[in-house]
Amino acid sequence: MNSLVLLLVCIAILLVGYVCYGGWLCKQWGVGENKGQTPAHTMEDGVDYVPAKAPVLMGHHFSSIAGAGPITGPIGAAMFGWLPVTLWILIGGIFFGGVHDFGALFASIRHKGQSIGEVISANMSRRAKRLFIIFSYLTLILVVAAFASIVAGTFGTTDAAGNAVSDAVKATNASVAMVSLLFIVIAIVFGFLVYRRNAPMGIASVLGVLAIVVCMAIGMNFHPLYFNYKTWMIVVGIYIAIASVTPVWILLQPRDYLSSFLLYGMLVVAFVGVVISHAGLGGEDGLPMVTSFAVDNGNGLQYMFPVLFTTVACGAISGFHSLVSSGTTSKQLDKETDAKPIAYGGMLLECVLAVITVCAINFAYKYNAANPDAPLAGATAIFAGGIANMYSGLGEGGVTILRTLLTLTYSAFCLTSLDTATRLARFMFQEFWLEPGQTPKDVTEGWKKLMVNPYFATALTVVLGILLGMTGYGKIWGLFGAANQLLAGIGLLAVATWLGNVGKNNKMFLAPMAFMIVVTICSLALTVKNQIGIISAGGADWGPYAQVILGVLLIILAVVLVIEGVQTLTGKNKRRA
Repeated sequence: MNSLVLLLVCIAILLVGYVCYGGWLCKQWGVGENKGQTPAHTMEDGVDYVPAKAPVLMGHHFSSIAGAGPITGPIGAAMFGWLPVTLWILIGGIFFGGVHDFGALFASIRHKGQSIGEVISANMSRRAKRLFIIFSYLTLILVVAAFASIVAGTFGTTDAAGNAVSDAVKATNASVAMVSLLFIVIAIVFGFLVYRRNAPMGIASVLGVLAIVVCMAIGMNFHPLYFNYKTWMIVVGIYIAIASVTPVWILLQPRDYLSSFLLYGMLVVAFVGVVISHAGLGGEDGLPMVTSFAVDNGNGLQYMFPVLFTTVACGAISGFHSLVSSGTTSKQLDKETDAKPIAYGGMLLECVLAVITVCAINFAYKYNAANPDAPLAGATAIFAGGIANMYSGLGEGGVTILRTLLTLTYSAFCLTSLDTATRLARFMFQEFWLEPGQTPKDVTEGWKKLMVNPYFATALTVVLGILLGMTGYGKIWGLFGAANQLLAGIGLLAVATWLGNVGKNNKMFLAPMAFMIVVTICSLALTVKNQIGIISAGGADWGPYAQVILGVLLIILAVVLVIEGVQTLTGKNKRRA
């Protein structure tokens, strides 16, 4: 199989899925039947609820859900071969992830733009809502810790362990940091021009893209900021604290919109690279088609089920997406009919990125076989280096520049997802203390007023996330894949119960929901078993103990929420939406 043929076939399948299955979902759910205004208009507050033009909101949504997931996920799952990964990307994206993201956004705009937690509260029970929010908030803290660490690692002169990186990597990291900071300034100027000076979107977009090119040129040649990992962690913490409470039109919307051009540009560069190289998949040196159901990757046996389905994550289905859809995107949706291209289309576009990553992995395998003394190692190097080396005709200098630009784009995704995750965690923390139907503005006295204060919620989130990122989030990171997919299963369950309560077809949610919850429980059970083995061997630090405790708690959470969901779906615990 040729990598170009694979990519073209996958794009065609995803397009058919968008037109046919996505259109069918709209008819089944009645998308567009509600002629009233969306929450972005009815609850507009100039901070979180702000209507956005569809291209701008698509930029925010796509940049936020993409992050590092569709790149690191397929790279982690590549040990099973390119065919299982690709099949799951296609099936998962069209029938699981797209339905999940689209459904979460649609349910949220019919619930005042509130999160999946409020959808659960209105359609299942208040107890289920609180369990979901506690779980979601802790998961988001882990996301903040991880993404802050990734960003600091791509900016700093040292790695997370304090080890100095090479001079070449220092220069690259300093360039990435400089461009990222200039990018923030450009975004603020763009937001001011569009939202306060009513500059035409087309002209502003052209000027914004040109400004990105200029700031890249500056950053490649002038990058004086050589800080270590810990310093950048503190700087990143200050940035996300500010970014998560500022009005979305100042930074979130314009920065994510402009970031999306980097993403689209990267997709084009990668696609052209696959065309140029059209490397064969598999073969003696390439990524194998299928390896084995059980693979020893150095950390014990990894089984295709459930590992494949918890590792690919964002490239097929990710619980984090439901938090974005119902957390920030729903509060900015201008028209209900924009939901399909933004949520369902955004998920399938992410599938394209995941398939491109498979092609990049295959090329990286071939490159490493030909260059054993300087192999591409690590997710960033495999993706950026794999694509950049498809352009070997540009010479060593051209490949180096292209690799730096791709690394910058990768870092920009992580930074975008990072401050979105911080804002989402703030929403979750505030909603935990609210009674059904309440908004933070309705709480005017008592200790709850502090709990729903956006600045308090943000400060707590940032402090917890940055401290965890600096003190070893990696010790519990092994739980993230299962925890993230448990979020997806519960998100599917929540939307299914709401659709059932309002008399709409929800059958398209049932099989994906059951599958993801079974995957999650199996994955958690394996993790608990493996960590108990590590503890039994002696000498374990706090990491294995924490994974065992959290793993058992997540299994219990899944069972409790499934019982409540089934009772609601069967009418035994039915509530009005």
